[in-house]
Amino acid sequence: MTQRRLAEVAAKVGVSEATVSRVLNGKPGVSDATRSAVLTALDVLGYERPTQLRGERARLVGLVLPELQNPIFPAFADVVGNALAQRGFTPVLCTRTAGGVTEAEYLELLLEQHVSGIVFAGGLYAQKDASHGHYQQMMSRKLPAVLVNAAIDDLAFPRVSCDDAVAVEQAYGHLLSLGHRRIGAVLGPPDHVPSLRKLEAITKQGGADVEHAMFSLEGGQAAATKLVQRGVTAIICASDPLALGAIRAVRRAGLDVPKDISIIGYDDSAFMTCTDPPLTTVRQPIEAMGRAAVELLANQISGNAVAPDELLFEPELVVRASSAPVR
Repeated sequence: MTQRRLAEVAAKVGVSEATVSRVLNGKPGVSDATRSAVLTALDVLGYERPTQLRGERARLVGLVLPELQNPIFPAFADVVGNALAQRGFTPVLCTRTAGGVTEAEYLELLLEQHVSGIVFAGGLYAQKDASHGHYQQMMSRKLPAVLVNAAIDDLAFPRVSCDDAVAVEQAYGHLLSLGHRRIGAVLGPPDHVPSLRKLEAITKQGGADVEHAMFSLEGGQAAATKLVQRGVTAIICASDPLALGAIRAVRRAGLDVPKDISIIGYDDSAFMTCTDPPLTTVRQPIEAMGRAAVELLANQISGNAVAPDELLFEPELVVRASSAPVR
């Protein structure tokens, strides 16, 4: 390793260059904690480990998210990051952006960093029409991974999901109890597996006027505008940003939430108590889900057999001021 890179690793860890050199050359006199920190710094900085040290897996774990605009994803990253740190792992956050690095490209980058495993949240595994070749690559390499929320069939990874059917039952039942019968729903794209599960549950509950949208405030507003024009008295949304877009659509139509139209979101992400009105929503138990995902991943990294099953977590309806009895 060049002197410059040696100095860079030493500065990253906060030790002398001589200490880094001892680690790289397998010399004694270095604590296990310092040795581990130096190896992790090599991985983080993108430097190849010496040949004799490559047999050890890095203590890095990839955390791949679809976005950070929806507050639920930063909150989930915080939970997972803390749980990983408690087990001695360092999370590497990868966020997809439109026209930026793809999920498959992030996987290649993480493999180059010799990550121990990957936690995916809201990834392309949840879209039926997306490309899934990189997941097959992970399966062939036997790379430990956990998928958060519903996935397409035939991916042999453990999954941690919020129960979409129960979420719909809670929201739909709440609206029925308030006297609503002309119910609308704003769901994600037609190939989005969690939205398809919600759609199936809505049909079982009695049906609704359904619109599909991209997961954004603007998508929610566009879809809800159509539902408002068709005379619904309540709208169930597949995310909190969609619900905020629906509230905007109702107001743009000269109507009031909840006097004219009730709105229910999904996630209970940050600041939903501070919206106008405070949002009735279905809370995902992200603390429990995040810790379960890390536990499943840690078991795989340790070499323990983990069944490729789906753990379903119970959501909770949080009633606030955006839902009211039908007029």
